Amino acid sequence: MRRARRVALGVGGAVVLLAALDAYVVVTVLIDIATDLGIPLNRLERATPVVTGFLLGYVAAMPLLGQLSDRYGRRPLIHACLAAFAAGSVLTALASSEIMVVSGRTVQGIAGGALLPITMALIGDLWGERERPVALGAVGAAQELGSALGPVYGGVLALIPSFAVLGVELGDWHAIFWINLPLALAAALAVQWGIPAGSGAGVPPEAPVKVRVDWVGGGLLALALGLLVVGLYNPDPAAAVLPAWGPPLIGAGTLVGAAFVWWEIRSPVRLLDLTGVPKGPLLSTLGVSFLTGAALLVTMVFVQFTAQTLLGLEALEAALVLGRFLIALPVGALLGGLLTRRSGGRVVTAAGLLVAAAGYGLMSRWPLELADARLMMDATLVVAGLGVGLVIAPVSAAALRVTRPAQHGVASAAVVVARMMGMLIGIAAVSAWGFYRFQSLTAHLDTPVPFGVEPAEYARRLAEYTAQVRGALHVEYTEMFLVTAFICLLGAALAWFMPRRSTTRSTLV
Repeated sequence: MRRARRVALGVGGAVVLLAALDAYVVVTVLIDIATDLGIPLNRLERATPVVTGFLLGYVAAMPLLGQLSDRYGRRPLIHACLAAFAAGSVLTALASSEIMVVSGRTVQGIAGGALLPITMALIGDLWGERERPVALGAVGAAQELGSALGPVYGGVLALIPSFAVLGVELGDWHAIFWINLPLALAAALAVQWGIPAGSGAGVPPEAPVKVRVDWVGGGLLALALGLLVVGLYNPDPAAAVLPAWGPPLIGAGTLVGAAFVWWEIRSPVRLLDLTGVPKGPLLSTLGVSFLTGAALLVTMVFVQFTAQTLLGLEALEAALVLGRFLIALPVGALLGGLLTRRSGGRVVTAAGLLVAAAGYGLMSRWPLELADARLMMDATLVVAGLGVGLVIAPVSAAALRVTRPAQHGVASAAVVVARMMGMLIGIAAVSAWGFYRFQSLTAHLDTPVPFGVEPAEYARRLAEYTAQVRGALHVEYTEMFLVTAFICLLGAALAWFMPRRSTTRSTLV
């Protein structure tokens, strides 16, 4: 039995890792994808839905499809998700337009988002209450490993030279998605062999009660997130931060979000059932996870942009610059776990976010000529990564501290959902401001053309134009890092409302 459980845990961790890798894999190649789709460098806002589309599907599907696995069983749902994940990968790899890429990434996100709660539910099926937190920690580690390795993984695969078979491009950034087909097939075979057939399928035969699914809650959550993301997306930020439809959609999304909360409080069937949990400490913990997620994805996207645009690095080289942050992240997570045992989660979380705020504050002071300040760049990325990493363990521990053992799986999933929502809303909101600033800084520039002027004069004008665009990009990026520093400060303040000690009787025994 122990061997069977270890095999199931390994298989579940592998599929979670596969989905987590693809959540961040496009960070490295986003500019390459934009270039292939004909999106110019000064209109990168049109490429952000490639990131937010995946995250929207990931977050919206996570609770609902996890609940569906209670009704239809873990193994069939994982198979269905892997098949959809492969289909989304094919759609993305074949994409010749922005709509196709975003659609493919959204399908990938929906499928990938279900794999984490289903795997956590599987652990609940196979492990007893005393052993379950260790297994949940292993799955959480797979999720975090994917976030750390995703950008570098994408950069390495994108090195495959461009080549076509029967007119279909298989190399370059397309390879990132084509390789998902054999990986998904291998994962499906491992699932078929390693996960028990009846895991999670309803209830025991002697009590044939139909498992209910919260379709209303799932629909409200997806609608709220969709309205907020579309409201924050501005395809033409030259005139304003938000598009004309932005304020009404954001308002509608907020109202639908409130309706979701109202429904979850009163519905007998809930997406995330945390009955009996102290709401204040839990919401504070989830709020910190939300803000940490926002800081994390802003870093991953815009450090990559900075390295490729201001330093002129290729995708993999830029990913290695981001690697300073990504290496410091798990180091900080390990240190945060050790410190939490001695100092308590609130202190470590607040301290970590203050360290991160300091790191982002220093990043906002990066000079325009970054090539002459690489040591400063590396050091500040390490500081920010350590700070964000310090938060991971105490936030997860706090969520478990205020819940009963039977709710640990749901609580762990809630922390991840909050962090992914922070990534989704955070990157949409911060990038909306950043792209507006860039457009406002370059609105007066005229793109030089090589007609009617001497070659030397054209070269001079082009060099001047390029320098002004680089200057605008520098202002945009550094201001966004400054905004991220304030996000971390807000998280540090919120950390003081996290639970100080166990507040439920069952966690004390």
